[in-house]
Amino acid sequence: MKRKTFVLVFLSIITFFSCLNTVEGQTPKSVKEAFQAKYPGENDPDWEIDAHGNFESHFKIDGIKYRADFAPNGNWIETETSIDKKDLPKAIKEAIKKNYGNEKITEVEKVDSATKGEFYDVEFKKKGKNMDIEYRASGVEL
Repeated sequence: MKRKTFVLVFLSIITFFSCLNTVEGQTPKSVKEAFQAKYPGENDPDWEIDAHGNFESHFKIDGIKYRADFAPNGNWIETETSIDKKDLPKAIKEAIKKNYGNEKITEVEKVDSATKGEFYDVEFKKKGKNMDIEYRASGVEL
């Protein structure tokens, strides 16, 4: 009996983690069609399911890496790309210096969101913890 329980738990864990991997064949048609409408001509995205159950596509345009998220019904959620901190708009650099001083920036992403519009997500390392601050190009925090 213990062995059967162990085998069932083991198989369940394997099944769970295999679902977190690439889901090329499992990506719904509505998601693929929404992706093509948003990014016509981009024919080779890699698909994953994120922690929220949304479909995450990874692709390149002109050598730049992007990640676009779509809900299972095909609704576009957001697209982001990593950028260098030197490429942040001047107003954001000034706001960071004023409000966060010399905190170490660990990552910067430019985000286009269906609900928030365009913004920049700046990640800091503060006292060993990651902290994300979202900014408009004007330097205003969201």
